[in-house]
Amino acid sequence: MTAVTTRAPAARRTSPMLLPVILAGQFMAVLDVSIVNVAAPTLRADLGATGAGLQFVVSGYTVVYAMLLVTGARLGGLLGYRRLFLTGLAVFTAASLMCGLAPSTGALVAFRLLQGAGAALMVPQVLSLIQITFDGAARGRALGIYATVISAGALVGQALGGLLVTADLFGTTWRPVFLVNVPIGLALLVVGGRALPAAHVRREQGLDLPGMAALSLAVCLLVVPLVLGHEVGWPLWTWVAMGLSVLALGVFPLVERRAAHPLVPGRLLRAPGVVAAASGIFLVMAAYGGYLFTMALHLQGGLGDSALRAGFLFIPAATAFGLTSLNWKRLPARLHRPMIVASAVLTAGGEVALAVALSGGGHGEPLLEISSAAIGAGMAGTYSPLMAVALARVAPADAAGASGLLAMTLQLGQVVGVAAFGTLFLGLAGSAHAHSAHAATVTSLWLAAASLAAGACALPLLRTRRS
Repeated sequence: MTAVTTRAPAARRTSPMLLPVILAGQFMAVLDVSIVNVAAPTLRADLGATGAGLQFVVSGYTVVYAMLLVTGARLGGLLGYRRLFLTGLAVFTAASLMCGLAPSTGALVAFRLLQGAGAALMVPQVLSLIQITFDGAARGRALGIYATVISAGALVGQALGGLLVTADLFGTTWRPVFLVNVPIGLALLVVGGRALPAAHVRREQGLDLPGMAALSLAVCLLVVPLVLGHEVGWPLWTWVAMGLSVLALGVFPLVERRAAHPLVPGRLLRAPGVVAAASGIFLVMAAYGGYLFTMALHLQGGLGDSALRAGFLFIPAATAFGLTSLNWKRLPARLHRPMIVASAVLTAGGEVALAVALSGGGHGEPLLEISSAAIGAGMAGTYSPLMAVALARVAPADAAGASGLLAMTLQLGQVVGVAAFGTLFLGLAGSAHAHSAHAATVTSLWLAAASLAAGACALPLLRTRRS
């Protein structure tokens, strides 16, 4: 059935708090990934978590998040972006409280899954509201701020996580890294209830339950064996599951063709640049997730840094990411698409330099900070323009579907990155700290390969007529 779209009446009638509120929700969701990275070694020691348990604490949130993002976007179109944003925010905030009070690794993983479900309801509404509310240059500025918020979440998460763990407030060690979400979430619920519009889009469509089941199955069959494989010795079932994930992913388009209301409309995938941009975003975020997770483990476990020092060593990367995200549009438009490929090469160069810095067994300063800044700038120069390209020709009527698809791609990339590169690092490092430098070096080289692959995905965009 045809979608019925209602545009915001005018910018002057849009609350000035709309963008700050929705971006604050996005910030909190990103914060919750990066802040846990720094706390991971402390969690492992305090709860006696296994390597697989630790990866599930980090990845369990994003597994559920990634699986349900497209459905969350569809629900936003059906029930209203305001309602879904606030509902997801409430679930996320309550789950954060439960995570902070969790008595065991198992309970913490369960509450992280609930957090992921809340984020999946909340986050897709951010891009949908930006697409529907802003036009032209205003939309470009909003998307630039959106990308900067992602990097700011990483920056604040790494630094704040290190600060909170080191402070050990009232003997609570890692627990404040989750509890910090509670006051932020409560404040956003109060302000958001007044600032967000009741509805922008009404979609007379239903849920695509078969599509959701096929996509969720494909994600689970891939990520679960990646997370558990190293811990259980890679038995046959892990390889069978990953093979079946490819099969399930192949079934998904067939299911979608027969769906009355497909999760991912065919016209969306046929929009110029969407598939190439989404593939590049997936690889960029896989490298990003792998970089954050493995470096946090190496800095604290291999080099013996405190959580605070480890957190602050990520500042050059996150600062460079934020500055690049805010300023890349200042370049002439003809350079935007070539910049994607050049930035991917810069990222790979930074990761090779990081491998050199760490290969000697120490921090390798100042090369560590220089390479980290290059990685951050390169990732922003790849990710931000790819996001703009992917959304450039998406009609407002498809805003919910596009935001769900891209947000799922982004989060799934991080999940796969943490699982795949985390497994590689843990397998090479073993239990001996002496092997950590070798593991970090090899992992950094593989991260460079992933970054170059992201640039290769963008090559077709150079031949596509600029919108």
